[in-house]
Amino acid sequence: MTLLQTFINDAHNRPSLAIFQSSAAQTTIPVLRQYLATSPSKGKPRHRILFSLLYPPSDLVGDANDADFEVHDWLDNVPGYSGECFNPGLQLLSTLDQALNAHSGPVDAVVDSIDTLFSDLGSLSEAYKYLREAHTKVATRTGSTLILHGTHSELTSLVTQTSFTSSLVYIQGHPTAILNHIAIEYLTPPPPLSPEPKFWSVFLPLSQRQGDVNSLVFGSNGEGSGDSSEIVIDILVRGVAGRKRSVERELEAWSSAQGPCEWRHLEALKSIWVKQAPVQTPATPDPTQNLSFNLNLTSTQQEARASVPLPYAHEGQPTEKSADTKGAIYYDPDSADDLDDDDPDEDLDI
Repeated sequence: MTLLQTFINDAHNRPSLAIFQSSAAQTTIPVLRQYLATSPSKGKPRHRILFSLLYPPSDLVGDANDADFEVHDWLDNVPGYSGECFNPGLQLLSTLDQALNAHSGPVDAVVDSIDTLFSDLGSLSEAYKYLREAHTKVATRTGSTLILHGTHSELTSLVTQTSFTSSLVYIQGHPTAILNHIAIEYLTPPPPLSPEPKFWSVFLPLSQRQGDVNSLVFGSNGEGSGDSSEIVIDILVRGVAGRKRSVERELEAWSSAQGPCEWRHLEALKSIWVKQAPVQTPATPDPTQNLSFNLNLTSTQQEARASVPLPYAHEGQPTEKSADTKGAIYYDPDSADDLDDDDPDEDLDI
């Protein structure tokens, strides 16, 4: 079971904080919608609260009238345009207190989105303060989770720090175009087709350059479009009880038809996983073909050729020699050779 499947289906070991981060090139709203639509079959019923600040509640929940689902639609509360003074941070904390007092079971509080919360409050520190207090309230109830969705990278980096919480699930959505680009340009398809260290060393720097990712998805002139039906999920699980390691990170596939799935099931990535037929080396042309005469031998001719003794081939038998035969050197002197016994230097006046 993948980390994403475990997070969606396992209601017992969920962390106290879950973050769904979208980007201009890829949304994670479909994954969040699947999470909210999945009801754990075991354990106490979970009371769910949706604080809708950016997307209509119908984009996230199928049945807003569900008794275990409490929806707060704050889309009309725009600072400077609404009639009454509305502080979303204070209202968030007040609603959580009421829900925790009214329900004894675990509570899921979904904030969509932290970008709008930051914009309405007008201060990064104020948004962080309210989110921290909201998490503190949720974490006091065993099995409860504060779920945040947004694209604000600076605020997300603050709430993912260990000083905020030691237990979280951090889900980032990436377009499939990244993997196609890496497989073609860097010859590094996703694991197991390439080693994980090599793939992550290429994927992480590219995924953080949002301008380059947008160009891959939308094109240099904006002629492209994103896809919400197939998503690459970068999921980080930290400090979940019951796991051997304190931190786990995986890159997983998600489709609207199957939910968490294997890479080969994504239509956009099938070109990576198609096994190419092995390239066959063309056979060397036969030089004896298309000639006006025949260079081939019949079976009889081949046998006759094989029976001819070769002068340089030894049969493995030593040459027959007499036992008394000794080696000798024979020399035929030349006419200019001086073979007398006289002193060769007698003509020298020494």
